Amino acid sequence: MMTNLSTRRPRHAGFTILELALTLAILAVLSVGILVPFVAQVSQRNIANTERILEQAKEALLGYAIVNGRLPCPATDTSKGKESVSNPATGLCTSFFGYLPAATLGFTPIDSEGYALDGWGTRLNRIRYAVSDHNGANTFTLAGGMKSAGPSAFDVPLIFVCSSASGVNAATPTCGAGASVQLTNGAPVVIWSVGANALSAGASADEEQNAFPGALSGGAVDRLYVSHGINSKPGSEFDDIVTWLSVGNLVSRMVLAGALP
Repeated sequence: MMTNLSTRRPRHAGFTILELALTLAILAVLSVGILVPFVAQVSQRNIANTERILEQAKEALLGYAIVNGRLPCPATDTSKGKESVSNPATGLCTSFFGYLPAATLGFTPIDSEGYALDGWGTRLNRIRYAVSDHNGANTFTLAGGMKSAGPSAFDVPLIFVCSSASGVNAATPTCGAGASVQLTNGAPVVIWSVGANALSAGASADEEQNAFPGALSGGAVDRLYVSHGINSKPGSEFDDIVTWLSVGNLVSRMVLAGALP
């Protein structure tokens, strides 16, 4: 019996459209499964590097204070990583908040313009720095100012760090009641990174509070900053990494080094 070959359906080599779609779907799932852990690892590495850089910055500031008898003023956008002093005779800084004066501290590594960068390493990720004006007395930035004032003068509130910007009052200053916990009110120095989103003007009220708050009416300095865990919720984004020196740590290290009586 002869087979009618003309009735047979030819079988083509290769994938059908359905098989190709399934293959692409599987590859997409596998790619996501690989990419997500990788992105998380990179993020954790950048956070860890930033925390290390901030700790090194604190040590550099302590060393500078011991040698020079004062803390440096912040660097500005145009000072090439050097502190910007308005009046050395009075310790008045051009601004009491700005960038870490890495070039003045001899801090490394720095970018081509003399600024220290956080773990993300972009120009927008320069390390931020604020120093207390000690209620207008400029005690911390005046050469010999801390020694002349004596440790008892540092009992007054300095820079505040709150757990939230909710209800804060920059003019008083105070952290908000209930919603915002006061982490410290005695920091002569705050150092921070603006994090992965590199926002100098925050996406949330908490980040906005750390965005170079500027001077208040009457020439007073906004002394409130915010620190808490990372939050990616829309409208509440916060990835700043904030640390500070306590006045006790500063004074004790200077006393041990003989820079204070």
